[in-house]
Amino acid sequence: MMKQLKSLLIAALLFVGINETVQAQAKVAHINVSDLMAASPEMKAAQTQLEKVTKTYDTEYNTMVEEFRKKVAQYEKEASTVKDDVNEARGKEVQDMQKRIQDYQQTASKELQEKQEAIYKPILEKSRAAIQKVAKAKGYQYVLDSSSGSGVLLADGPDLLADVKKELGFGAK
Repeated sequence: MMKQLKSLLIAALLFVGINETVQAQAKVAHINVSDLMAASPEMKAAQTQLEKVTKTYDTEYNTMVEEFRKKVAQYEKEASTVKDDVNEARGKEVQDMQKRIQDYQQTASKELQEKQEAIYKPILEKSRAAIQKVAKAKGYQYVLDSSSGSGVLLADGPDLLADVKKELGFGAK
């Protein structure tokens, strides 16, 4: 009798342990954040804004480069007809122009990157909050980004993209 009670107790403990293990398994879902961002009307507006800023920088850069080319062509054409000290001064001027162009390019690139980060940050934060809200409402402890290159090797579980789009108000297109 004692042996049966002991076996029954061990079986009960094993059952409880297995039951706890099953309940402890985390619920995992995935979402392609790249697709979510691409579908966002706010992201489309942000990209249009960045394209305008980029075009402004490109126009200024191209103007500077064209001015530089004209000067170089003019100075090369006149080099044999002017004194050495004039050619030397012109050479310095060309080097200075070249440096200004390089500095402008670096500054513009940095400013454009900062502008992009400033524009995208609130959109990403809003998307992240929506993902978290939907995941919590559906009982998921983990949500993986299934975008290409994100390191997810298999995304066969529930996809939250449609639900998050709905939460953000731009539907499941």
